[in-house]
Amino acid sequence: MQNSNTGFETVLLSSLSKVFADGELEDKPCTSGTALRKEVFSFQLAYRSARLLKQVTVRLVSDILPNISVRTVGLVPSELPCYHDHDDNVLRSSPGLYPDPLLPLRFTAIEGSASFVSEAMNVYPAQWRSLWISVDVTEDMPQGSYPIRLTMEAETGEQLAEETFDLTVIGAALPEQRLIHTEWFHTDCLATHYKVDVFNEEHWSLIERYVQTAVRHGINMILTPLFTPPLDTAVGGERPTVQLVDVQKDGDTYTFGFARLLRWVELCRSSGVKYFEFSHLFTQWGAKHAPKIIAAVDGEAKQIFGWETDAAGEAYAAFLRQLLPELTGFIREHGLEGSCYFHVSDEPHLDHLESYGKASALVRDLLADFPVIDALSDYAFYEKGLVRKPVPSNDHIGTFIENGVPDLWTYYCCLQYKQVSNRFFNMPSVRNRMMGWQLYKYNIEGFLHWGYNFWYTQHSLKQIDPYRVTDAGGAFPSGDSFLVYPGEDGYPVESVRLSVFREALQDLRALQLLERLIGRERTLALVEEELLAPLTFTEAPADLSWLLRRRARVNALIREAAGQAV
Repeated sequence: MQNSNTGFETVLLSSLSKVFADGELEDKPCTSGTALRKEVFSFQLAYRSARLLKQVTVRLVSDILPNISVRTVGLVPSELPCYHDHDDNVLRSSPGLYPDPLLPLRFTAIEGSASFVSEAMNVYPAQWRSLWISVDVTEDMPQGSYPIRLTMEAETGEQLAEETFDLTVIGAALPEQRLIHTEWFHTDCLATHYKVDVFNEEHWSLIERYVQTAVRHGINMILTPLFTPPLDTAVGGERPTVQLVDVQKDGDTYTFGFARLLRWVELCRSSGVKYFEFSHLFTQWGAKHAPKIIAAVDGEAKQIFGWETDAAGEAYAAFLRQLLPELTGFIREHGLEGSCYFHVSDEPHLDHLESYGKASALVRDLLADFPVIDALSDYAFYEKGLVRKPVPSNDHIGTFIENGVPDLWTYYCCLQYKQVSNRFFNMPSVRNRMMGWQLYKYNIEGFLHWGYNFWYTQHSLKQIDPYRVTDAGGAFPSGDSFLVYPGEDGYPVESVRLSVFREALQDLRALQLLERLIGRERTLALVEEELLAPLTFTEAPADLSWLLRRRARVNALIREAAGQAV
């Protein structure tokens, strides 16, 4: 819609469009959609004014107002949007302001009417901006059509624009998520940013809020810091101590306390977490040292292991031989069998085969009843039996698929930026969401990523403000190191990327539902309709309209198979 009197423009867009303040809109308008029950459906209202307008409000009218949230898509800077040799499937490669944080917009109910009105906001001249509208389609929502009307009004009460989105709810619910999904949760970053003591009551409250947000977005496994995780830490450096297991050392004998770990488990379980991955037992990139471990020695807290510890030495081996039986006993005592996963060391390379092999052998028998997972790219680690459950990156997973490795996981990080799915700021959102379709085709069991809330520079050398520094201090392309921003009220601010990846997981669940109704062969055929080549992790459509058409077709077939009227 364009208001010729005020020079105000609005366009309804899908959630897969990225609206840049200094660019033109290139995607087609999206004015309707379908959703299943137990799904969160999102779309956008893009707007632009010819002049500065202050005190603009948004009026929302719908029969399902309690199920709708509206947020503004904020802008954050990116100095490193991509590496110099990026592929062509990016929106832009220049530094600048990128749309990402979903900033809360407060609404007030208007008494006697089916409408909400927002707090006032400024509209800047000659800039496209957008509102992010999400509908929580509950399990009991009646099927049918639900118009959602949005108007924007000037301070004088003049209507600047009006748009209506038609959402059709299908009377079938998404099945429960089967994929195991972890985004590494950095408890030390919460304590550092909010300036609270580790594991004091305020810190526990922060942990709970951030875990709950994670679970709402399909993150059902939580990185659990038995000891301070030896991740992205400079050799010889350290991260703030976040240790859930109490250790007491008396000569060569250790005793362990699990009270804090139990509180962690109970908090996470009550928030909906289903799986726990215990932090790595050896340092990153080679498993050559022990993580930082603090113990009570003669009544005084002392660091007993760390960078100075030879991982293959007898001292650390003796510690693990005492710890792991006690820990696995705790797991069994609290009914956590089948829910716990362990790590040896993150991202070992071929030149780490020997050191990783020694570390793996040290814990193999002690953890024989539990899955051990590690992110890595070289097939040799699995071929030699050094890791029972490899997590290959999505640009190296092909070798593992070709060799028939069962129950595969996958991951990506900053290095997976050519041809494969990822979620940097400068990548189109379809590249983020395509992962759901790839996970479905290859029956992937789990997905891992390292950055839920990493708010430090590379190697954890110093704290950053994620609203100003989005590339870990010039280390990784913006969008790699965190998915949520710290809110001033102690609640996380979600991102476009987090919301779109939840949509990827919803696509996966919808495909699994369709498979249950019409069979896997027909569902796979549907996935690859209109494609010139079979879908793989390195071959996928870049067109958002393809994905939107496919998902609409999936929903239509679900409705048809369930015998519902159109």
